[in-house]
Amino acid sequence: MPKTKKIIVLIVLAQFLGTSLWFVGNIVIPQLPVSKLGNPDILGDLLAAVQFGFIAGSLIFAVFSIADRFSPSKVFLVCALLGATTNLALILPNIQITSLLISRFTTGFFLAGIYPVGMKIASDYYEKGLGKALGYLVGALVLGTALPHIFNSFGIAIDYKSITLIMSALAGLGGILIGFLVGDGPFRKLQQHVKLNGIPALFKVKAFRSAAFGYWGHMWELYAFWGFLPLFIKFYSIENEQVFNIPLWAFITIGIGALSCAIGGHLSKTLSSRKVALFSLVISGACCLLSPFSLQFPPSLFFIFLLIWGAAVVADSPQFSTLVATNAIPQYRGTALTFVNSLGFAITIVSIQLLAYFSTHIDLKWLFIILAIGPIFGILSLRKPA
Repeated sequence: MPKTKKIIVLIVLAQFLGTSLWFVGNIVIPQLPVSKLGNPDILGDLLAAVQFGFIAGSLIFAVFSIADRFSPSKVFLVCALLGATTNLALILPNIQITSLLISRFTTGFFLAGIYPVGMKIASDYYEKGLGKALGYLVGALVLGTALPHIFNSFGIAIDYKSITLIMSALAGLGGILIGFLVGDGPFRKLQQHVKLNGIPALFKVKAFRSAAFGYWGHMWELYAFWGFLPLFIKFYSIENEQVFNIPLWAFITIGIGALSCAIGGHLSKTLSSRKVALFSLVISGACCLLSPFSLQFPPSLFFIFLLIWGAAVVADSPQFSTLVATNAIPQYRGTALTFVNSLGFAITIVSIQLLAYFSTHIDLKWLFIILAIGPIFGILSLRKPA
């Protein structure tokens, strides 16, 4: 196997293992014995704490150019080990709410040194063909996101202490794989000093600005769609008097995105990352607008519609990351990826909260209409080649 292929296999595997700290929370947190803590909202708060930790970590990593000033492989290693350690707090005996929230926040913080830094490492190895490489990388993460749904669909119950220990160990292993087997890439540009004008300098580049805006439009839709997908399927089943295995269909709808990311990565080599991202935005945006009418579809057509949407809604993610990385000032590539990711995840919190509000105040058939704002904004950002 050529060296570059071995490298991307290692990066994909390490990223999947490292970010297991993120998506495993959806399996572990609902099982935590927190009912005695006297806070009915604690489960939602714990899940949100990871997101806020990631946003805070990404901003700090970006402002201080951590992945550009220091070896990104070593940053990945340290953050994976620290994230695995803070994750273990979930199984401490008699743990209190404050300690749980700190544990989840710090785990999210260190994930900022895993997810975007892993993409930075890949970009340092692939001057060409980055879209294909990131297609596989993001595809693996999408599959991880879908895992809790497949467990739920078959009623699989895994003891939260066991899964916490296993995932922390696997995250540590992911860090070791990168830290000791994947060195700094040949296209890495070292940034030796903190330069607080790095982020403003990035946005002076029109192509970078276009990619960042497009990514943020994509993120407005992505996580809100994933989060409220089971509710939408349940609403369809009630409206049409059908009985479905809702977690299974949620898994398939989200999981197909892993395949579309890989396919989009291959297509980017001939069509360009911009065209793949634009095509994905057009399809997912159309699905947002068609969502109220999809409730009138027969079951077979409804699930084909969901599969198309599930494939399109995330296929542009690795291509936007490719555009961000390739159009960034080389010595600020790590800063660019972490900063754009940070704001992207901040945007997901807004769209998720908005849908949560609308889910109790409007007819659910109109719920996903508001998500069309993201794809439309992304399309406008990419409408002209930079």
